[in-house]
Amino acid sequence: MISASDFRNGVTFEMDGKVMQVVEFQHVKPGKGAAFVRTKIRNVITGAVVETSFNPTDKFENAFVERRDMEYSYNDGNLYYFMDMESFELEPIDGSILADNFKFVKENMVCTIYSFKGKVYNVEPPNFVELTVTQTDPGFKGDTATNVTKPATLETGAEVRVPLFISEGEKIKIDTRTGEYLERAKG
Repeated sequence: MISASDFRNGVTFEMDGKVMQVVEFQHVKPGKGAAFVRTKIRNVITGAVVETSFNPTDKFENAFVERRDMEYSYNDGNLYYFMDMESFELEPIDGSILADNFKFVKENMVCTIYSFKGKVYNVEPPNFVELTVTQTDPGFKGDTATNVTKPATLETGAEVRVPLFISEGEKIKIDTRTGEYLERAKG
């Protein structure tokens, strides 16, 4: 059990049968009336954020969210298979759970799998990935306008905007959280 007075950022707890995570909290002691805890909490399954206040003595069940690093192996239809790095067992995960940023993941990349009571609810790819550009229009010598971009297709099939000087076959670094080009890959 955890009381609202023990809330800290990142704490997970069960409320009304849902798993919630504290995003922000503030202990408020007004001049008149009782103290309370003002919070911003996120439903870890749906991602919905709610602002609410609690009495500091309110008690909730702790929710233990399991985080495991697993290697993406392959997909078969709508099932995506991830390998447990310790037991080498394959675990199928339904494609409906995967977020939009999964389009930057290729085979053998390690992702973080989040589950609650054995049910997977989120797959988080690495924050930064290096991928090869498979198709883009050629840049022209003398195109030096700043901040001008062109579309490029990556080896995973994802499309991003890249600077004019990037050409097919080059490896680039992508931020999977924003889907933006960062730089040419080193090495």
